[in-house]
Amino acid sequence: MTVPHPASPGLKMPAIMSSLHGYRRQWLGPDLLAGLTLLAIAVPEQLATSRLAGMPPITGLYAFIAGTVAFAILGSSPQLSVGADSTIAPLFAAGIAHIAPTGSAHYMALVSLLAVMVGVLVALVGLLRLGWIADFLSTPIITGFLAGVAVIIIVHQLPDLFALPPASGTTIHRVSEVVSHLGQTNGWALGIGVAVFAVVMVARRIDRKLPGALLGLVGATVVVAVAGLKAHGVPVLGTVAHGAPNIGLKDLSWTSLGQVAPIAGVVALVVLSQTAATTRAFADQGGYDVDVNRDFVGAGAGSILAGLAGSFATNASPGRTGAVASAGGRTQVSGLAAAAAVALVVPAAGVLSDVPLATLAAILIFVATRLFHVGQLASVFRFDLWEFGLAIITLLTVALVGVEQGIGVAVGLAILDRTRRSARPRSYVLGKITGTTSWVPMGHHLHPVPVPGVVVVQWLAPIYYANAAAFETEIRKLLAQDPSPATVLVVDADAITDIDYTGTRTVGDLVDDLKRSHIVFGLARAVGGASENISRSGLLDRIGAERIFNTVDEAVTALRPKGGS
Repeated sequence: MTVPHPASPGLKMPAIMSSLHGYRRQWLGPDLLAGLTLLAIAVPEQLATSRLAGMPPITGLYAFIAGTVAFAILGSSPQLSVGADSTIAPLFAAGIAHIAPTGSAHYMALVSLLAVMVGVLVALVGLLRLGWIADFLSTPIITGFLAGVAVIIIVHQLPDLFALPPASGTTIHRVSEVVSHLGQTNGWALGIGVAVFAVVMVARRIDRKLPGALLGLVGATVVVAVAGLKAHGVPVLGTVAHGAPNIGLKDLSWTSLGQVAPIAGVVALVVLSQTAATTRAFADQGGYDVDVNRDFVGAGAGSILAGLAGSFATNASPGRTGAVASAGGRTQVSGLAAAAAVALVVPAAGVLSDVPLATLAAILIFVATRLFHVGQLASVFRFDLWEFGLAIITLLTVALVGVEQGIGVAVGLAILDRTRRSARPRSYVLGKITGTTSWVPMGHHLHPVPVPGVVVVQWLAPIYYANAAAFETEIRKLLAQDPSPATVLVVDADAITDIDYTGTRTVGDLVDDLKRSHIVFGLARAVGGASENISRSGLLDRIGAERIFNTVDEAVTALRPKGGS
């Protein structure tokens, strides 16, 4: 059954709380059940993510409340869950750690400032309807990026899992530190972590609705408290501040803005990509419409609100959104119910002091395994080695050098690859299918044949400054290879969707040169921007309007040598 949605055609929707438009009483039960499921997942996940972000545990709960409420008011998706997210937490934590010591007041102030900046950037993209920016990262790049983040998460959690001293520095240095101190491993802490990981994994395999993380967290906390494992050296969360959030920004200065801006830009790009991918994926599954730009506004507002509450940047969560969808959530009432419950939990957050750090480490490591998509990497490998190389380079750069550098390198390589492909596109010599007016590439299974004296070329890209010379070179090569010598050249321009000034000059010079060589030039199926630019540049006069045709067959019939078959 599809879920009615405010963006459906023919419906006039309110500006806010759009998922509640036309709310039906029978939706309340499924929404509240989905809210309970979301609550069970969100509490342990948000606590663990706040630790990953280097922030006080309570700030993760603030991030969930802020992200959920803001998105419910301004977003369009009825199921999307916004809050603290393990994808971006290590990204901004690593960046800010280069500016201020993790856990310091300055660090926390910069993290909150970054959240506001990220929110402003994401919301602006939505307000200006620039959602296409979210498509800039290809699937292989995103796959490699998430796998690299997964490596970072796992490596950062190893000290807590083994109850070892905190490690710092690069990923390789952190691993080296853990290995060198393995003799100091606390068996109780490691046992708790392994047990919690097993509970979460088994619960997910039995039924995704089962709150494995919550069960593991509660069980481990009870065991630590009852058995007195703190006395056996098991590290615990400790005192959890649970007062009202401090509203506003601290350490706000031009220097801080300049330091945080580059990191905010990278985080915003990841938020845009993940939000767009998540909202579209679940809209397709649920059979409802979404406005991605409005969802950017909602997600951005969540980060702004979280930052002003002393928390950190928020993001759309594929996992939590999937939990809402699986539990039958129909509208944002699910998220609002979970956020209200979390708000009630905040004053009692002090009971979390006995939560063993190994529990949170195990939950985060499990989350990381869900980010490392081996099957997707294998699929990319089978499809194209170059794109697989982009994914692996992104993975290794993110994991070993840094997230910002990984994104920058991957995007740069992707642009270079796309430029290379458009600068050296494919071209085909076409032949005619006997008894028809259709022309297809030579070697086609329908056995096309050439027309003596006529060369028909299909160029599969716009003609612009980067490939204009290659176009001319390819045409001359194909004319030279024709066995009969060619007296007619027809260019099938169906795929030439555009031609820039350099392209028109190059084609014009080629046409003039062909005339001197007594070769007639014809153009078929030139439409859209290419046709307009050919006319505006004066190239139409050099070719001759009588040599522009609607189809390849018309061109060949009109221009072929007399007596040709």
